[in-house]
Amino acid sequence: MSDLTLADVQAAAKQIEGAAHRTPVLTSRTIDALVGARVFLKCENFQRIGAFKFRGAYNAVSLLGPAELSRGVAAYSSGNHAQAVALAAQLAGTSAVILMPEDAPATKVAATRGYGAEVVTYDRYSGDRAAIGQALADERGLTLIPPYDDLYVMAGQGTAALELIDEVGPLDALLVPIGGGGLMAGCATAATALSPGIRMIGVEPESGDDTARSLAAGERVGIPVPRTIADGQAISMPGELTFAVNRRLVDGIELVSDDEIRAAMALAFERLKIVVEPSGASALAALLSGRIEHLPERVGVVISGGNVGLDRFRELLDPTAA
Repeated sequence: MSDLTLADVQAAAKQIEGAAHRTPVLTSRTIDALVGARVFLKCENFQRIGAFKFRGAYNAVSLLGPAELSRGVAAYSSGNHAQAVALAAQLAGTSAVILMPEDAPATKVAATRGYGAEVVTYDRYSGDRAAIGQALADERGLTLIPPYDDLYVMAGQGTAALELIDEVGPLDALLVPIGGGGLMAGCATAATALSPGIRMIGVEPESGDDTARSLAAGERVGIPVPRTIADGQAISMPGELTFAVNRRLVDGIELVSDDEIRAAMALAFERLKIVVEPSGASALAALLSGRIEHLPERVGVVISGGNVGLDRFRELLDPTAA
């Protein structure tokens, strides 16, 4: 696979069928009234491991040959891809070694170990996780499954948009959280093919605007590792493969503050009765902020994950409880 196509996303959908969940699409008359549009929320917080990441990880791991599976896999991640690769490896009957930041959420580290993976830690603010992860894989003879810069991973993530449009029909706009860009690249590939004229809107935390800067510059731009509650989007530079897709298909980027993310988490809890992690709430936060100009009639929003522990959830929504 040299480029990402709708056919690749469709192939991934067949590959992950029976392993990944077909997640629900929620609607809310309250949200529709607040934003003045018909909104469809693709709830990947109900995906296996609690986030969309399982789609891409399982697609990539399940396509490995017997020799690669016999040696095992490696990955680097702040949490959700870590869990996804750990579970995908378990289902494929192989082992996994995962590089995670020292300050990764404890619930995500525990879940990764719970799926049988070995966890190795590093300092995200001083270490290059891609370089450390590759060195770890090389040293142990493992196949590295990147969190986003891999065409099979990207194709797997795109199945979220494939399912959404299959269920609700064509959309006028789709809001997708952007970290490394794999979810957006896959979703944009599927959505633009199935809904011609759709507006693809990426969402980043204010302090993690590397994709916004990169699109403006026409090339990948690096920033210091962001400090944001949206740990899944604390990325310093878009992926090479993901950016090649997103620069073609993404129409714009909206930036959201940590407080706007908190407000979206609270609304999702109170009105939709679902738990959403900060990164998972960022696209909803952008919609609720009212900054998207000329919002069209039918809007899809990817709720990308719900992996947040009880204590952290309370702390985020009520800082006085910390």
